[in-house]
Amino acid sequence: MYTIVGLGNPEGEYAKNRHNTGRSIVSALADEHGIMLGEKKKPAHFVGTGDMADEKVRVVLPDTFMNKSGSAVAPYIKSAKVAEKLIVVYDDIDLPLGKVRVSFGSSSGGHNGVRSVERALKTKNFIKIRVGVSKSARGKAKKPAGEKAVIKYLLSNFTKGDMEKIQGPIKERVFLALETILETDDPVMGMNAVNGLPLL
Repeated sequence: MYTIVGLGNPEGEYAKNRHNTGRSIVSALADEHGIMLGEKKKPAHFVGTGDMADEKVRVVLPDTFMNKSGSAVAPYIKSAKVAEKLIVVYDDIDLPLGKVRVSFGSSSGGHNGVRSVERALKTKNFIKIRVGVSKSARGKAKKPAGEKAVIKYLLSNFTKGDMEKIQGPIKERVFLALETILETDDPVMGMNAVNGLPLL
């Protein structure tokens, strides 16, 4: 069974933040596939199981802050072998909005949520779906300069137009990647399906 995780901060004031992209997309995935998510307290998260692409899946939404995400994932991933069927969806400021990329075994790229998962599982060998949230210039990411500016940008809300993209065609690309991986049991096929698509 694949476990699909959407990274973000607890809902409420953070719901429309760029840093909540993974959580919002995976939450929409659960809604569209009729997967009911129940709340768990320790560690704080939501979890549910259901079917997608004729495969049984588990959906996990950590309800901790981003840098504690791994604590909510670890109870479901008991070995390095099981980790190979973990799919983590998250925002990436190094990609322009409109780009979705699948990878396996890649580094966290400095993303605190992914880094937390890697530490908790003691492996980086899981599937990552990176969703671009940066502004773009000539098709490439144009992120703010300096750590404070990056944090401020990630914790700010999407514009209405950008949110429509996230909830529409960008979400559909993530769904395409997920369905392809589930149907083929091969992350490389997920990469082939979306990594080369043009910027939206």
